[in-house]
Amino acid sequence: MTFSEKDIKQIESKGLTVESVNKQLQTFQSGLPFSNLVAAATIDNGVLRLNVSEIDKLIALFDAKKDQFDIIKFVPASGAATRMFKFLFQFLEEYDPAVETINSYMNTRDDKSLHIFFVGIEKFPFYSEVMDLLLKTYPDFSNLDDSFRSQLFVKAMLDENGLNYGNSPKGLLPFHEYKNKIISTAFEEHLFESALYASCNKRAKLHFTISENHKDKFSNEFLRIEEKVERKTDSQFDISFSYQKESTDTIAVTPKDEPFRLENGDLLFRPSGHGALIENLNDLDADIIFIKNIDNVVVYKYKEEVAKNKKILAGILMEIQQQAFQYLEQIEKGQLTHKEIVEIAEFLTNKMQVKISTEFEKYAEKYQIEYLQNKLNRPIRVCGMVKNEGEPGGGPFWVKDEGGTVSLQIVESAQINQKNKHQKSILKNATHFNPVDLVCGVKDYRGRKFDLTQFVDDKAAFITKKTRLGKELKALELPGLWNGSMANWNTIFVEVPLITFNPVKTVNDLLKSPHQIK
Repeated sequence: MTFSEKDIKQIESKGLTVESVNKQLQTFQSGLPFSNLVAAATIDNGVLRLNVSEIDKLIALFDAKKDQFDIIKFVPASGAATRMFKFLFQFLEEYDPAVETINSYMNTRDDKSLHIFFVGIEKFPFYSEVMDLLLKTYPDFSNLDDSFRSQLFVKAMLDENGLNYGNSPKGLLPFHEYKNKIISTAFEEHLFESALYASCNKRAKLHFTISENHKDKFSNEFLRIEEKVERKTDSQFDISFSYQKESTDTIAVTPKDEPFRLENGDLLFRPSGHGALIENLNDLDADIIFIKNIDNVVVYKYKEEVAKNKKILAGILMEIQQQAFQYLEQIEKGQLTHKEIVEIAEFLTNKMQVKISTEFEKYAEKYQIEYLQNKLNRPIRVCGMVKNEGEPGGGPFWVKDEGGTVSLQIVESAQINQKNKHQKSILKNATHFNPVDLVCGVKDYRGRKFDLTQFVDDKAAFITKKTRLGKELKALELPGLWNGSMANWNTIFVEVPLITFNPVKTVNDLLKSPHQIK
């Protein structure tokens, strides 16, 4: 594609190159391959299930060694809360209390979300705040008809002139209500939780990826809660923020794969999904990185159980990494015996879930050692997996790449060709689900940071259909952070209990027990 001088200036102003944008355009034209599933990762076939003594040993290992490590928690938190309130925005658009009652309106809808919302309304952590605003604005509010009260309550929550929750960052919304009407945000809950496992020498480091225009809001929230959280946890907090880099934006195209242009003739670039955050992750300097989404938090009474499972995952990472590093140092020192080569290959197979090439035994010893070194010397991720209970999203699978290598991957349903009966049947056999619960080792055996961008599978990107001002377009999302962006890491999947997975995808999820005190 030949770009005009104006186009080139726009491309370069974003930190992109003409070459990289042309590569993106070629991707739209050539399309992207589906993942080639070999099997679902299940218990004893890619997913570990630990017994009580193993769990106790791993927790003890983590507790004994954690202060020797530089630990940080990485929390993707750039999302606005708009999707949480989708059904309520629709309600405001459609409902007229002068025409029909609220009950009549709800009874004609297939979706029960609105009914659940109003039945549980007093249990929401923001109920008192909304009511205080309504009683100030409408002194006779309690005398109004129920249908008008319902509409006004939702308006007060979502309107720009009200509390404007729909445009707030999800991390700063009221998530939990404790005694004496003390309200906690998801951001605050991450701090309390981190003190239980992601803290070294009573100092907890957290890094949040946020939208740049929300920086002041997050900083002010930390200032508001810092003294209270530090006092209650007996920990100091080191909070940092970063933003999705403009240089990770991707060009949008028309349905005919031509660059999509705005009314003024500019090219349209879009944020490329959470896969862009591999750059932010790569900028961190830490030995161990916990990764967890902003909305996956619980009220305090469940935090010890959640922390216990984080310690288990980190204990596995420490144990595996220590042995892998010893083997890499051994390789670096010189010749290995045949027995030692076999031992390392068995460690990779049995402990690190690495599929060794069927051709391995035919290699000369020199190439066997190079092969083992290459397999060992990679970033490691230990991922919690919960039993699949019908949640949408990704899961653990054995996947074969174009070179014939089979490895463990987290695969989204959009990456699977569901028109292929064999692939669809593998998807149906999936027993576990990805809750985004990772512990990562991102340094090599010499203590040097890996360049994480070198371990991405670029072909695991997504092409999605979107609209802008009524016009159809195609968008390119980079390989997901825990999908293709970590495709060439060493991966260990571990079964964890369902209590570790409590996302708030819609506002009604706040009514579930892990988000309620009683």
